Amino acid sequence: MNPSYEADRVQGIAQSDIRLMSRRCMEVGGVNLGQGICDQPVPDAVKRAAQQAIDDDRSIYSKYEGIDELRRLIADKLRDYNRIEADPDREVLVTAGSTGGFVAAVLSFVQPGDEVILFSPFYGYHYNVLRLAQPTVRSVTLRGDDFAFDPDELRAAFTPKTKAIVVNTPCNPCGKVFSRHELQQIAELCQEHDVLAITDEIYEYILYDGHEHVSLASLPGMHERTITISGFSKTYNMTGWRLGYAHAPEPLARRMGVVADLVYICAPTPLQHGVVAALRLPSSYYETLLADYDAKRAAIMAACDAVGLRSLRPQGAYYLMVDVRGAGFADDVEAARVLLDACGVAAIPGHSFYVDPADGRHQLRLCFAKQEHDLRRACDGILRLPEVMRARR
Repeated sequence: MNPSYEADRVQGIAQSDIRLMSRRCMEVGGVNLGQGICDQPVPDAVKRAAQQAIDDDRSIYSKYEGIDELRRLIADKLRDYNRIEADPDREVLVTAGSTGGFVAAVLSFVQPGDEVILFSPFYGYHYNVLRLAQPTVRSVTLRGDDFAFDPDELRAAFTPKTKAIVVNTPCNPCGKVFSRHELQQIAELCQEHDVLAITDEIYEYILYDGHEHVSLASLPGMHERTITISGFSKTYNMTGWRLGYAHAPEPLARRMGVVADLVYICAPTPLQHGVVAALRLPSSYYETLLADYDAKRAAIMAACDAVGLRSLRPQGAYYLMVDVRGAGFADDVEAARVLLDACGVAAIPGHSFYVDPADGRHQLRLCFAKQEHDLRRACDGILRLPEVMRARR
């Protein structure tokens, strides 16, 4: 390709390490703990509802904001679970995945010359979508085993040019759940500096060890300046359905809806009818989901800790960050390569998730949202690591 064809906004943006490791894992026939594919079954009631919608030819475009019944149920869920009052007709937007909601928010409100605050480690799509909009990204690093931020570092990140802050809780990749106290600190700074907050809360039901999910928009003074993004992919095991949603005050939601319409017209209509059934599942579904992930978290942590890959205990989501130094690795790239080539397990080098790659050079991210037999196979592969390392000496 002639380099002159390439727009400035895409220069330096490449396929993520997550996608690259997934391809390599397929080539070697390994177990993919790299990508958050979530390869467990969609609930039967949801599949039946989507199949019925297809059989009934409910297949034409919906309104860009989504079908009415789904938006009403999302508003009910936001009220009951997130403590966010939402007008389903004016403040709720069904999106093409939570990423579609994030793209609509960024393209609607962020532009060159703005500054956006992003916590590191970050979800790679957040960082790269921001790069497309060309603001200056100011990073605040989450440090230590509990991935805490320094309040002084956070305050220093706010400037007169700050347009927005991105908060991902529970966090991909590190599993951090922002506490109410931490969110209150963020809220105070947003109000002091008149800054928009964009939150990604797609792992909101996956919480461990008594941690509580708090939505930033539920805090005093934040409803009018927060875009809350979530979705169905992770909770209902449907990452390929590409369905999410966003809540925002009416003027923000209306602008996002127009942008979303330009980018992808609407979310898939028959699948929207399918996830209506998802939002009607009983509370026991969520209890079973969490118990399953908690057991899988324990299994992968035990395997990693046994071979010197020290677990940085996740508070939520279904990812585990580990420190590779105790297993004898010089850095994350070496660790990821050996795990895949010699143990048949794909993981993502930690430097991929930091604005300053040096902050993650001793970490790996593993995803444990796998079917039981695949996770057992991955744990068995990890447990072979000491033998592999002895053979390399």
